[in-house]
Amino acid sequence: MQPRNMSMSGVVDLAAVKAAQEAKAKAEQTRAEAARQGGGGAVSPSSLVIDADEAGFENDVLQRSAEVPVVIDFWAEWCEPCKQLSPLLERLAVEYNGRFVLAKIDVDANQMLMQQFGVQGIPAVFAVVAGQALPLFQGAAPEEQIRQTLDQLIQVAEERFGLTGLTVDADAQGAPEPQAAAPVGPYDALLEAASLALDSGDLGGAVQAYRNVLTDDPQHPEAKLGLAQAELLQRVEGADPQQVRRDAADRPGDAGAQIAAADLDLVGGHVEDAFGRLVDAVRRTAGDDREAVRVRLIQLFDVIGADDPRVGAARKALARALF
Repeated sequence: MQPRNMSMSGVVDLAAVKAAQEAKAKAEQTRAEAARQGGGGAVSPSSLVIDADEAGFENDVLQRSAEVPVVIDFWAEWCEPCKQLSPLLERLAVEYNGRFVLAKIDVDANQMLMQQFGVQGIPAVFAVVAGQALPLFQGAAPEEQIRQTLDQLIQVAEERFGLTGLTVDADAQGAPEPQAAAPVGPYDALLEAASLALDSGDLGGAVQAYRNVLTDDPQHPEAKLGLAQAELLQRVEGADPQQVRRDAADRPGDAGAQIAAADLDLVGGHVEDAFGRLVDAVRRTAGDDREAVRVRLIQLFDVIGADDPRVGAARKALARALF
């Protein structure tokens, strides 16, 4: 579950000297053209975060990467860790003020791009520099670690490819309008504490903060969702994925082995695999084992959310397996 840190030393192997020279020339040409047109190439803050897809990938990502590093966030609506990571990346894109552009790619709508990048689970974060792709990390990561990774990426982009980033005009058309402060709710402080704990990797602190909210309001939707997510991450923390999967393959009738593997499936973004594994385990088990599997499956439903159609389908499958 630990994010894979990018090794910046590998960038030299990914990008040949010719590519670096071409990227430098392209960047200089773009800046010169913008200067001739009198704008200086300034962009609005809103253009620092874009939604990319297969149709526009060539222009929005590959061509743009000749001017500025493009960080790609592979996400999906059903992915709970993505809902923690994506807003953080968006905030950092604005804070870094044109040193990189964030491209968000919905994997459900862009399966081909997901396959081309070799994405095994989400959230997954890559970068494209001068047309060259490299992995940054997979899974949720603390903000400090993400900042260090971005700083390394920017340094390499400058030194190897001459990419100095974009000029941002805060007054340019398209800049987001200031929003009125949202009213403070009774549990906002606890929810913020839980979110900060998740960002910093303090899963125990996040679990406790969400439980504190649920003590007063047992049906609080955000706290229920957050607790299910934090407990899932806590369960897989420190697990050996290869050993867990070997155990599940060798012992199909072992409730504990299937439960542990289903947790890993879900963290990796393989929602239907996780649900299907536990429905099958319900069919194979009985008594306390069957109940343990059923309870875990219900907990995983809470992680994804009742509105997701895959949850509805899995509930029907579970009912058929039980009755």
